[in-house]
Amino acid sequence: MTRFSLRNSVYYLLFIGLLTGTCSSQVMSGPSKYANQKSNPSPIVIGLPQSLASKPNIDTSLVSQYIRSIFQDSKGNMWFGPAGQSVAKYDGKSLRYFSKSEFFQGKNRADDNFNSVHAIAEDKHGNIWFGTDYGAIKYNGKTFRNYAENDGLSTIRVGRKCILVDKSGTIWVGTDGGVFRYIPSADSSGGKCFSLFPLLPRVRVTDIMEDRAGNIWFASHDKGVFCYDGVSMKNITGKEGLGDNYAGGMIQDKKGNYWFTMKGGICRYDGKILTEFTTKDGVGGSEVWGVFMEKSGMIWITARGSTTRYDPSIGISNPKAWTVFSEKDGINCCVQSMYQDKSGKMWWGAGAGLYRFDGKRFYQVKKNGPW
Repeated sequence: MTRFSLRNSVYYLLFIGLLTGTCSSQVMSGPSKYANQKSNPSPIVIGLPQSLASKPNIDTSLVSQYIRSIFQDSKGNMWFGPAGQSVAKYDGKSLRYFSKSEFFQGKNRADDNFNSVHAIAEDKHGNIWFGTDYGAIKYNGKTFRNYAENDGLSTIRVGRKCILVDKSGTIWVGTDGGVFRYIPSADSSGGKCFSLFPLLPRVRVTDIMEDRAGNIWFASHDKGVFCYDGVSMKNITGKEGLGDNYAGGMIQDKKGNYWFTMKGGICRYDGKILTEFTTKDGVGGSEVWGVFMEKSGMIWITARGSTTRYDPSIGISNPKAWTVFSEKDGINCCVQSMYQDKSGKMWWGAGAGLYRFDGKRFYQVKKNGPW
């Protein structure tokens, strides 16, 4: 591991990810809680993903070929953002695919490569928000409403995990050209209801997070990480050891440390020191894509060719703290999203559909189950 000292003036820290790498496999038995989770009956399938219906040699039994985002709303519904489609909702009894014409209000969004749902969140009124390649979309339980240039989003491509509803109820939307905040009163009056947040440069935003103290963190593609404390903005860059200024994913662990995906690995920040972990320390790949923390505190790291689980109850320098899973353990190499639902079930969206974990191996969740 490599350590980097940070200036005393720097507040918190950041993360980063997406690069190049291969993996090693080290299979260990996982906590028994995974195996004890019960599956639901096969759902009734309503609709069909258009991209699966129109392309040959695609396994139509999959929930989707790629799943960019996963979210559970306050009513218990699971939402999936399949790549090149609109969205799907699973309520425990049915799996419903919304059509593109319904999702985009009839607008022509025919390009399957550029109409994915990258982010999903719920506001304090129960509206579900989706971040897409064509702006933000709000679902009120009956209809979808699209927000784009005319609504103040001068840049409409929303980044992955880049919709945040903070503790105060403010809605933040991160795009390729900066961060915007939603103004409900302007929406009600028919005005421009998204305003560019002036304290953040017009950077390509790759993640937004609120920490336990209420600070808002923004990860960028090539300008490092930014932290907004409600008054001012601080920037942490490659000068402090943040992998070429590139950041892709971030979490705050139970001890208050920040973890950031970065070029070549992952970083942990304890408020004073930024520590880098790579394949030499136990991470399964160098092209790191995402990081996620379970409610138990277990940390998952995805990379090209592997998925790594880190157990913080074991010393970080102990090889047993790191467990690397690869395709031979059931998980497809291209993990796009991770999520834990209210019952504790962990879900993965990958390059061959939807996955769950039984404590030892990953298994596919297809339309007919096992849910």
